[in-house]
Amino acid sequence: MFNFWRQKNFEKLYDEALLQSLNLLKEDWDQAQQTEAAVADVDSQVQAQTKLAKQKFEFMYRQARFRDIKNDHIQSSVYDS
Repeated sequence: MFNFWRQKNFEKLYDEALLQSLNLLKEDWDQAQQTEAAVADVDSQVQAQTKLAKQKFEFMYRQARFRDIKNDHIQSSVYDS
């Protein structure tokens, strides 16, 4: 009658999208850190990009924690290949 089950499906769909975004932002942040470490002459723009990537990741991480979302995917940065 009121389709209460549809809300759960939307929540799961958006939770998966949030987890995918979180994983991509973590990869971007790791890449920015590696770039900053590899460059001999680090300028303010490179540092700003690293800080921005960190802030984006931390914002999305707080949202995931607030929504109590669990991730069962192991990131590639965790283990060496």
